[in-house]
Amino acid sequence: MATAHTFPEPAAKVSAANLPPEYVSEKLSLSMGPSHPSTHGVLRVQFELDGETVTKADPVIGYLHRGSEKIAENMTYNQFVPYTDRLDYIAPLANNAVYATAVEQLAGLQVPPRVQAIRVLTSELARVSSHLLGLGAYGIDVGAWTVFMYTFNEREKLYALFEKLCGARFTTSYSRIGGVARDLPPGWLEEVAAFCDQFLPLLQESLDLLARNRIFLDRTVDVGVITKADALSYGLNGPNLRGSGVPMDLRKDRPYWGYEQYDFDVPVGAKGDCYDRFLCRGEEMKQSIRIIRQVVRDMPAGDWYAPDARRIVSPRKDKVLTSMEELINNFMLVTAGPQLPAGEAFFEAENPKGLLGFYVVSQGGGVPWRLKIRSPSFNNLSILPKVCVGCLVSDVVSILGSLDFVMGECDR
Repeated sequence: MATAHTFPEPAAKVSAANLPPEYVSEKLSLSMGPSHPSTHGVLRVQFELDGETVTKADPVIGYLHRGSEKIAENMTYNQFVPYTDRLDYIAPLANNAVYATAVEQLAGLQVPPRVQAIRVLTSELARVSSHLLGLGAYGIDVGAWTVFMYTFNEREKLYALFEKLCGARFTTSYSRIGGVARDLPPGWLEEVAAFCDQFLPLLQESLDLLARNRIFLDRTVDVGVITKADALSYGLNGPNLRGSGVPMDLRKDRPYWGYEQYDFDVPVGAKGDCYDRFLCRGEEMKQSIRIIRQVVRDMPAGDWYAPDARRIVSPRKDKVLTSMEELINNFMLVTAGPQLPAGEAFFEAENPKGLLGFYVVSQGGGVPWRLKIRSPSFNNLSILPKVCVGCLVSDVVSILGSLDFVMGECDR
């Protein structure tokens, strides 16, 4: 005997008419990233939009977290140098030197004047390289392809210089605790001076391609305005802080590596918009060239390592190959690390993206007990929920490019 089947009544159609008022919204949720081409790294920003206007912006970070600080606790001090390359991977020469100086403070070690001058020189070259990439990528963000080709051509010349200096183009690992990996090669300073001479006219041409371009002005002027008060309260640093009119630069305010010997200016912005941040980075490259020329002219002679720190600084290779004592010393430094006293030290410097700092805690021995990295991009991204609200979606791309962050040091 057949059984009759009964079917449930269809559910009522869900619509705004039969939802509680608190669930009804005309706003759109949009996720930009984490692989969006205009986010300068693996960043995701979760937006709430009212039409084309941003009403809420939440940066979502952590996609590049590699546990660098924890890795440092399981490596000797010199073994961690290559990991600093991967923080701001656009300026590894600067990262290496900041980390090495922090450990040297912990060890109570003073490096020779030549080492300090080399660190100033390489850090300023890294600043130029970093800003060139930021400028070229920013041009692509707002639709200017030619600037990208100009700036990357100059970066290739810098990479050729880096390769002659330390054998690597990108991940340099040049600094060491107590000095640098090797001395400047013969004729290298002359090549740096020649680069500076040809670079400034090309830099000005690249800046001129954007500075009076009608489309670029429409995309950047009065867009992403960060007031001086907001820049300070959100902890912005580097060109983003100076673009808002705050003339803070550790190279001037708290000189290190002998920066007080060099004559240069600190460019600052007037309105704190995307255009001001662009202008600040352009002028910073000119000031870096100014510093580089002074270092090349006044490069001191002497050792490129601290000769009186035998138990901390790795011996020269020719001595390792000819002296049993130096061979044993090298073996102990490589396997156990330099034996540093218990204590703590913090050192920060004016890196291309802003203030990069290393806080090192030692309980004695050749491995840090704790290491904390203070990264500039992490602070700079904190302003996004404030500066993006009220902007159009197209303006967000300009704002992200003007902040010029790198996620390798933000996530660590």
